[in-house]
Amino acid sequence: MAVPAPPPRNFAHQTIWTRDNLEVLRGMNSDSVDLVYLDPPFNSGRQWSAPIGSEAAGASFKDAWTLSDVDLAWHGEIAEEYPALYGILDAAGVAHGKAMKSYLIYMAVRLMELKRVLAPTGSIYLHCDDTAGAYLKMTLDAVFGSDLYRNEITWKRSQQKGTRGKRRSYARTSDRILFYSGGTLETPMTMPEEMPEFPHSDGRGKYRAVTPLLADATLHASPRYEWRGMNPEYGWRASRDNLQELADQDRIHWTASGRPYRKQYRNEYAGVPISADWSDIPIASGKERTGYRTQKPLALLERIIKASSNEGDMVLDPFCGCATACVAAEKLERQWAGIDISPKAAELVRSRMRGELGLFYRGAHRTDVPARTDFGDIPPYNADINKRTLYGEQEGVCNGCRLLFPYRNLTIDHVVPQSRGGGDEIGNLQLLCAACNSAKGSGTHEALIAKLAEQGIR
Repeated sequence: MAVPAPPPRNFAHQTIWTRDNLEVLRGMNSDSVDLVYLDPPFNSGRQWSAPIGSEAAGASFKDAWTLSDVDLAWHGEIAEEYPALYGILDAAGVAHGKAMKSYLIYMAVRLMELKRVLAPTGSIYLHCDDTAGAYLKMTLDAVFGSDLYRNEITWKRSQQKGTRGKRRSYARTSDRILFYSGGTLETPMTMPEEMPEFPHSDGRGKYRAVTPLLADATLHASPRYEWRGMNPEYGWRASRDNLQELADQDRIHWTASGRPYRKQYRNEYAGVPISADWSDIPIASGKERTGYRTQKPLALLERIIKASSNEGDMVLDPFCGCATACVAAEKLERQWAGIDISPKAAELVRSRMRGELGLFYRGAHRTDVPARTDFGDIPPYNADINKRTLYGEQEGVCNGCRLLFPYRNLTIDHVVPQSRGGGDEIGNLQLLCAACNSAKGSGTHEALIAKLAEQGIR
């Protein structure tokens, strides 16, 4: 059976939007992104601004949250689609206060859309710190599924070693990166700052003695057998066949005391597999700095993109700020798109692409909402046919106030307004009475429901 083709992407490579990322995400086709990296606000309670005179001057954002920052409609949207998640957000409000709940609601509705636009084999990396990290982990578990959780990566961004004077806590020197994926990880390799010493040599070249071939008391169920007159008390670290193969290839180093070790040659040394503890990448500095307060180093994004995407894949950063993820994706020959609320983001993308990569940047800067094209074949819009169909499906009941109306008193409405990327497919149409249609205006259906609930109508 032929594998169905993925839905077409309805946005171009090298696109930067300056707009609320939720609106843009809702206009993107499903399964159209291979890798998401997001570095959202951390709920730090601070106001960030780039220094005057820096490349990012004019960029700023508030990282303190109240209920006024949250659309009341999002409450109902989360409760309807992810009731378990809403329970988590409610618990966070009780345990940590309304500001945390507001922040998590803001994040949750965006993560719900990111799950939709991410391909089933795609990966998402969420950058945070310990302020809301635990709650974000539970939010991601609820949205993406705990079975897709892979790692909590610790990035040591500061070499500060301790505290001075009287303090209430230890110095915060690390960030967290929560990693979820439906695909496999191409484990990145790194060379340490200094090449290990290879003090021995033979006909193949320089080598060092690494893995001991004799087991010790800490190893259980080690194979026990006699080989070359040796029958060690705790056995061997390899089977007899593997041990003999190493000997036949002259890959055993014998110490002066007669203990065997496996040889590792310098020309075969590929580096050290990366663990989830990243302490080898310093913060952005020197010419790389733009003045953007929360800028992340290129090396960090390059490691993530190399590990979880292939050349030609689409990388999305919905909080792109000074565009580090976009620059890293371009350098690694991936496609990319970025979204940021600040108009400064588009300038930074253009400046960094030219300054760091020497590119004559031709990317698109958009402020509109993309129109989804992944609904399949949509029949031509026919008001009479659609209204009759909807009247039967809704049994004459307004989809807002839930009251019964005659056919002539109901009007067709777009659930997701066309101004926000909604289409004419029957799944995006509903019937509302005149009062509900007027109350909804160009807002979302969730906002209408919240408004009616406030008025005691629903």
